[in-house]
Amino acid sequence: MTRERHETLILGGGVTGLAAGIASGYPVFEGQAFPGGICSSYYVRRGSTGRIPNPGPKADAYRFEHGGGHWIFGGHPEVLGIVERLAPCDRIARKSSVYFPDDSRYVGFPLQHHLHQLRPDVAARALAEVLAASAESAPRTMAEALEAQFGKTLAELFFHPFHAGYTAGLWREIAPQDGYKTPLDLRLVRQGALGPATPVGYNVTFLYPRDGLDSLIGGLAARADLRCGHSVAGIDLARREIVLDDGRVVGYGRLLSTLPLNRMVELTGIQTQSAPDPYTSVLVLNIGARRGPRCPDDHWLYIPQSQAGFHRVGFYSNVHPHFLPASVRDANNATCIYVERSFPGGTRPGTAEVARYAEATVRELQAWGFIADVEAMDPSWVDVAYTWTYPGSSWVKEATSALVRENVWLAGRYARWMFQGIADSLRDGFLAGQALRLAQ
Repeated sequence: MTRERHETLILGGGVTGLAAGIASGYPVFEGQAFPGGICSSYYVRRGSTGRIPNPGPKADAYRFEHGGGHWIFGGHPEVLGIVERLAPCDRIARKSSVYFPDDSRYVGFPLQHHLHQLRPDVAARALAEVLAASAESAPRTMAEALEAQFGKTLAELFFHPFHAGYTAGLWREIAPQDGYKTPLDLRLVRQGALGPATPVGYNVTFLYPRDGLDSLIGGLAARADLRCGHSVAGIDLARREIVLDDGRVVGYGRLLSTLPLNRMVELTGIQTQSAPDPYTSVLVLNIGARRGPRCPDDHWLYIPQSQAGFHRVGFYSNVHPHFLPASVRDANNATCIYVERSFPGGTRPGTAEVARYAEATVRELQAWGFIADVEAMDPSWVDVAYTWTYPGSSWVKEATSALVRENVWLAGRYARWMFQGIADSLRDGFLAGQALRLAQ
């Protein structure tokens, strides 16, 4: 029996859903007990294993984020203005490198613009290959695109092994996408073969709230009609009803979904001729530790090879000291980091496997000199972390069209099966919310 009914409902209380709720005034259903989705923070006290809510700025606890570091890059000035009014931010100049553990070598990001930091023979070979690459090729897969653009030397040295980890082995099957993440400017390639090159890329600078990401999420949530703990178990498109996991049934006239597209396909039972496109899940291992003797000051590192299987290490506390317990912020003897490892979508390691992986990761980071004794550690799982498409696939278009025909609107990174950051996701939400109001 339907207990309540709404003209319009918004599914998902991440940044897109919250923005849509603010712009429209319609209720936002969020399955978790907290808003923000993967863009939310939590805390673990030193020597403890339990998560706690925000204990305040003077707490002796490490601040972690559910999906690893979320830095606010790009975005329209109007959206960034809203962000800064809700949560005053620092603008930070990116410091990022590729790290080769075999010889403890750091090469600035993007790699192709910092060839002078490679061995001279490797740099010379890579430079010749990049300059000789043809722009006329039409690669079918991501792996083919990387090698066509950057040449065999850089592909084998970095791009293939890194993307093998980043995509959980999919890079030889999926279509090229997100090319802006690996910019290529031949002028800067030549410049970087001789010395430092001008920084480029989509995240040369980024914003981060001075009081943590929670201050932004909290500011958004306070302005939306947010209903946490409303996890959707099924959607009856014919009856226009949502079944929640506690058995409640809620009627609706329209839906705006910010949930992952594959999840909406499952919940609604719509059929597509094409097989679903793939995705990868990510296990984020959050670690608070004593600072190792060779801990870098980068914000994040790309790792082409690791024994434990991770592909990126980020340093929360190099972005802002409030990620550290209050008692050690001024001592420069602690670090707060996140470590990312991808898994094929639909698979998830068990508790014992995660424990073994965590031990192996800690040993490897200690061997590299990044960390010493661990004081807090917590794994965070992101089921749909990165979305991909197969060459020539029409699944996204088919699924989206089928949902729109049933008066289900889609907004945000995961609903539209693409990559974008927090600022663009906010913009999607504000625009979608305004459109809902205009379409009453």
